[in-house]
Amino acid sequence: MRRALLLASLLSAGAAARADEPPVVVLWPNGAPGSEGRSEPEKVRLSDGGERVVSSVHRPSLTVYLPEAQAATGAGIVVMPGGGHRELWTDHEGHRVAAWLSAHGVSAFVLKYRLAREEGSSYTVEEHALADARRALRTVRSRAAEWRVDPERLGVLGFSAGGELAALAAMRGEPARAEAPDPIERESSRPAFQVLVYPGRSQNILPTPQSPPAFLLCGADDRPDISEGLASVYLRFKQAGVPAELHVYSGVGHGFGLRATNTGPVAHWLDRVHEWMDGRGLLKK
Repeated sequence: MRRALLLASLLSAGAAARADEPPVVVLWPNGAPGSEGRSEPEKVRLSDGGERVVSSVHRPSLTVYLPEAQAATGAGIVVMPGGGHRELWTDHEGHRVAAWLSAHGVSAFVLKYRLAREEGSSYTVEEHALADARRALRTVRSRAAEWRVDPERLGVLGFSAGGELAALAAMRGEPARAEAPDPIERESSRPAFQVLVYPGRSQNILPTPQSPPAFLLCGADDRPDISEGLASVYLRFKQAGVPAELHVYSGVGHGFGLRATNTGPVAHWLDRVHEWMDGRGLLKK
């Protein structure tokens, strides 16, 4: 009941929250590599349900949600919204999730990444969006003391296209480069864990024994490449010897994220993620 009231409070406080937005950190203050000459402002439209949907991202950034100091566990998560790499559904797959996590002691950072499939885009997922994900992880680690994050307990959580990106970041994490001229690039971009929520292109998720532990989640009524594909992904983690947990919710399709309209067990999927993190020792203070 208490958690239900918390979620209701987070959703109903949306208008007030927008008047007092959390801080935003631009990942490359002098311009992102590959975005030279792109100065168009971001576009924000409202969905039929009143949610913010963002496109035209040329200055990738993190929106920072920090827990109260006394509640901080030291765990951190970079949250990657979905939207088919054409746009970003930043509310139910971003800000609401980050607010929930910070209310439960986890520092959360909502990533706005460049969009490879937006009309007229010159970006690609594997070059530009992945660079944004890597830079986000490095940025958080570079400010770990300020943001009360243990660099060894920083993970990724992605939805749909953002889940594809989170999986890529986990598969292609780069080590710290001590000699890099940019101090942020001296940090590792490898996440310590991954939470993949109805991720796109599940057939491309190919874990190795070095992959970080995974929490996998989808609805049984999602399209087959996700609802059935994620079961195959779970087996690949198992065969690679990597700890993984799979949740498939019956009667649920794609894109549920964190919405007030979610009912039944799927309304509590973030509780299951929190429990999994706790069981893995990620929430120790």
